[in-house]
This record gives sequence, structure tokens and C-alpha cells, in this order.
Amino acid sequence: MGNPTTRTIDPTNTPEGGEGGRLAAFSVAFALWITMAGTTAPTPLYPLYGEQFGFTPFTVTVVFAVYALGVVLGLLVFGRLSDQVGRRPVLIAATLLSVCAAAVFLFAENVGAVLVARVVSGISAALVTGAATASLAERLGPHARVKPATVALLANMGGLACGTLLAGILADVAPSPLRTPWVVMLALAGVGVLGVLLNGESSAHRSGFSPRLQPLHVPGEIRSDFLRSAMAAGSGFAVLGVLTAVTGLFLGTVRHESSHALTGLVVFLAFACTALGQLLVRVLRPTIALPAACAGLIAAAGLIALSMATGTLAPLLAGAAGNGLATGIAVGHGIGGITTRSAPQHRGAAVSTFFAILYSMLAVPAIGVGVLIRETGLRPAGETFSAVVAALCLGVLLSLVRTGRKAA
Repeated sequence: MGNPTTRTIDPTNTPEGGEGGRLAAFSVAFALWITMAGTTAPTPLYPLYGEQFGFTPFTVTVVFAVYALGVVLGLLVFGRLSDQVGRRPVLIAATLLSVCAAAVFLFAENVGAVLVARVVSGISAALVTGAATASLAERLGPHARVKPATVALLANMGGLACGTLLAGILADVAPSPLRTPWVVMLALAGVGVLGVLLNGESSAHRSGFSPRLQPLHVPGEIRSDFLRSAMAAGSGFAVLGVLTAVTGLFLGTVRHESSHALTGLVVFLAFACTALGQLLVRVLRPTIALPAACAGLIAAAGLIALSMATGTLAPLLAGAAGNGLATGIAVGHGIGGITTRSAPQHRGAAVSTFFAILYSMLAVPAIGVGVLIRETGLRPAGETFSAVVAALCLGVLLSLVRTGRKAA
């Protein structure tokens, strides 16, 4: 979900040119795509895991949340690893972890195995995003027809979107719905490992391994804008997390839909529109982007609450798409502010802090919704959660209005 690290690319690191360079860049993009696809592939399968292992909706939200906590842990511990040891070793490690996670899912016999697989998936996502983004920048160079950042965004968000849809379709049409999707994911992840193994290192400068936590940093010069962007984008991430965790439960228990592909479609729309929002923010004025994102998040929360109250599908689809679009705009605005207005020596730490906040928001509210579901039921929990998200985004929007009046 976005790129959690930024790198300073040395122009003396000449990208590999010609077909070989493009093939190497494709291999890196594919490794990023399949690793991220593996992180959302369990989404349409959660109801099946619940039936097979006999766990509750609350357990589903915990299973999802440990993935996000794995990402945060990976960011804090391994955020600078590809700068220290090179892009290639980190990409190999990330894709191998993706293979391991798929293998654990394939042979899972209890909820403990599913939890382990989710943590491994989270660490693989934390490793691959920064290393792949930096490697694409180094291989394609600043004058590529399609910008490296755009390739990384499409591979990252495309993987998140396609993983859930592919797994849902396979669960519907193929035999053994809890095995076949993981056989396919395992094979594709194996191709990803092979691709990065066959290509050389793209970074000419490595500082050497020195284990330490990535320092968190909120830039003082843009603190208010940073925090507003983080709150808005974090609200959108919270909705993405809850959609990912409980959409299958809603469709199965409220609408009595047996299609796993439909669950995948809802989450696909959310992540695909998140990518679109991150592209759209490039043509929006900074003064418009965050207020528009907040308004979109409020509208999306209202649509999701309407879907919960009425049990209808159309508001859920529209809410998922609207939330994704608004979240992408908020994320793009936040990252843009950090990379253009904060001190260069603190940008990497600031971006890592930004995404640590977002992934924490992805995890913690999902667990809270799980508790509410246990106490009140799915639909009241969904309505309450939507109201909280709308209130938080309204608070950010009012803060922006007050700041604008003071500036005027």
C-alpha cells in the first residue's frame, strides 16, 4: 500500500540499458507485484478458513491485523537494509518469504499456521517495497518513458488489487478452494524469486550492514500538514483494513452470497482506486488535494454505513471505490509534502514514520471492529466504525478550513 521508504538515487549508478535493462526492471516489478498479491490473496478465503478451523469473526480481524503489524515491524527493523546490503539480496529475501508464506497457507491445518503466514507476508511486503522502488529507479533512470515511481506504484497497488481477485476467482472455479489459490501463488512467487536471482545488483553504493531500528521522525517544519495527512490517509487505511478483513463475512452472512470472487472484486476496487488516487494527486493543487480527500472519505464512510444498514451491495462497491480514491489522494499528498518540503536528511525516516502510522491504522481499528462484532453484531459494528471514520475526517476537514481562514 504505497511505498514506505524513499531513496536518494546516485546518478552515477548508470541504469542497465537496452532489452537487458528493461527485462531486469520487469523482473523487479513482477517480484513487487507477486509479493504484494500474496498479501491480499487470503481476503476472499477468510470465511472458508473460519468454517474449516472453527474460528470467529474476531479471529478473522486478528489474522488480518497481524499482517499490518508485521509490516510495521519490518519497516522499523529493515527499513534501511537495501541501502546497506544492496537491492538484490533484499529482493531475494522478500520473494523467498513470499514463497514461504504461500507454502504455510497451502499446508495450514490450524489458525496458528495462518497467523504465522500473515506475519511472514507482512515482513516480505516491508522488505520488497523500498528495495523494489529503489531498484526500479536505478534500472530505469530519470529519463525513462514511464517514470520508475509510476511503475512501482502500479506494481505495488496492482498486486494488492489482483491478489484478492485472483484468489477469489480460483476459490470459485477450481477444486480445493483453500489449496488451489496457494498453488498458483506459490508458482508465481517462485517465478519472482527466479527473476531477481537472474539479475545483478542495481546499486553501486552500499553502506554495509549495521542492525538498528529505523528512527521515527515527524518533520517539525511541516508537522501540522504531516499529521493531517497521516490522520486522513490513516482513516482510509483503516477502512481498507476492515473491508479486507470482513467483506467476505458481510457478503456471506448478510447477503448470503457464496461467490468468493465477489469479495475479491470489492477489495480489488478499493486498492485499484487507491492507485488511481495516487496518480490523480499529481494534477491536483496541494491546497485542494487534502480537503477533497477528506470529503471523499466522509462520503465513502456514509456509503459503507448505508450498505451495512440496508444489506445492499451497490453502496458497498461505491464506498470501496470512493474510499480507495480518497485514500490514494491523501497518501500522495502526504508523501509529496514530505519529499518536497522536509529536510533531505530526514526524509527517509519521515516517510517510514508516515507509513508506520498508516499500517498501525490498518491493524488496530480492524481488531476494534472485531471486538464490536462480537459484542453487537456485524452490521451495528460496521455502522459505528463508519461513523467514527467520518467524524475523524470531518475533524481534519474543519482543521483545514480554520487554517485556511487564518492564512487568508
